[in-house]
Amino acid sequence: MDLEDEIALRGFSHLPICYRHGTPLREMPMHHQDPFDRMLIAQAILEDLTIVTHDKKFEKYPVKLLWG
Repeated sequence: MDLEDEIALRGFSHLPICYRHGTPLREMPMHHQDPFDRMLIAQAILEDLTIVTHDKKFEKYPVKLLWG
């Protein structure tokens, strides 16, 4: 199964990282040390998205979560 085909089949789309996604990182508290996770959080906040995770550190940010 091709991942890209599966993503499109299920109605998901790509979310490229844009310059504006990095803007909130300057102000975000360092509850989470992983830079990739911090970027996901910033994107989710700006794009009003929900993050699927089991990482409890995400709870410390104002982002919608779905526990996986």
